[in-house]
Amino acid sequence: MKTLPYLAAAMLIATSASADTTDDRLHEIEHFFENAVVLNEPKVVDCTLSGGTQTSCFSITVKAEPQDYTPGPWCPTSINDDASAGGIWLNEGEVLDVDGTFITELSTLYGDENWQLFNEATGEVNVTDTQASCEAAARPDVDPEYNNFCVQCLPEYMDGDASMTYIIPLEPQLSAQTVQTNTAGSGLAHNGVRLDGPAPVDAILSAYTVAPFDDCGGHVNTHVGYHYHAVTDCLDQPAADGKDAAQVGIAMDGHAIYTHLLSDGSEPEGLDACNGHSDENGVYHYHAGAAGTNAILSCLKAEVGCASEDPDAVCDASARRPRP
Repeated sequence: MKTLPYLAAAMLIATSASADTTDDRLHEIEHFFENAVVLNEPKVVDCTLSGGTQTSCFSITVKAEPQDYTPGPWCPTSINDDASAGGIWLNEGEVLDVDGTFITELSTLYGDENWQLFNEATGEVNVTDTQASCEAAARPDVDPEYNNFCVQCLPEYMDGDASMTYIIPLEPQLSAQTVQTNTAGSGLAHNGVRLDGPAPVDAILSAYTVAPFDDCGGHVNTHVGYHYHAVTDCLDQPAADGKDAAQVGIAMDGHAIYTHLLSDGSEPEGLDACNGHSDENGVYHYHAGAAGTNAILSCLKAEVGCASEDPDAVCDASARRPRP
């Protein structure tokens, strides 16, 4: 029969090993986000996930400011502008350049003659060029005054100290059913920019507006700042040793997100409905959807954490329990 001192020593060793594992994980996370603008370094916090599971998460506060490129442009100002003056638009799986020709051919693209985003006499494109107009046009119920506008919000419209805090499980907790990405988003990119859920394209188009993304798949709203709706080569980095693709982010459920294609340019095989599969070691991970799909991830397999503008917020995502 084991003595009490022996059991106490065994428990102490197990606790120490667990702490070492957590410290190693935090160091991995710190390294992963080393090129992001990190305001509060990753730390372990208690959290309640979307399915009600109480567990340990890491919390990180970042500014959505990519360090290796400047976001934009989004909207051309003239129908004579080439692709360098605008961003991209996603349509039925395709990535389209938002240039002057795109603006003039919207009525053909969507089979509706009510599209008219430019002045026929001058060729000037209708663009939201103030914070007030951007906020009126970028909301779900677009202000009718801004029908037939190219909608863009600029990074400088955000407060200088604006940030987002992400609270993500250290270890994924499998969900009883898949979780949609349209509330908490898909995850966080290695440069500190939010990987969002699908853009509300139907609402945008119903008001005869387009809200382009820049060539990196991002645009701005005044709530979460600059964020991505597509993963492009702007997030490419070398694949880690032993991996067949580069990791671009961490999903809101704690699983890794890799590039759409493998490093050799081939398509990953055996992806499930959420764009995920397990590697040869049984480790589950996602691959980002093709840029034109407007779905970085189709869904999430595990319970998700929280994203908040409040760096001191306590994460209780159970109010967003997935519904059948």
